[in-house]
Amino acid sequence: MYTVYAIKSKTRNYIYVGLTSNLNERLHRHNSGYEKTTRAYAPFNLIFFENFLSRVEARAKEKYLKSGVGKEFLKKIK
Repeated sequence: MYTVYAIKSKTRNYIYVGLTSNLNERLHRHNSGYEKTTRAYAPFNLIFFENFLSRVEARAKEKYLKSGVGKEFLKKIK
């Protein structure tokens, strides 16, 4: 099982989209500052997630959410 997720910084205007097989561990790593890419934007709220059976399907959804249209969709989520 693979999960595509989007997190939004609580303090800055920043949305991060990622893919993982362990969502709880990944969120912990983002919020604890273990991930270099998101360290400056922590802490985060989970704003979106979707589960997939295959990594190929999950990767396609991740790519969509990272596109301009996908980012606009995520910005509408409160």
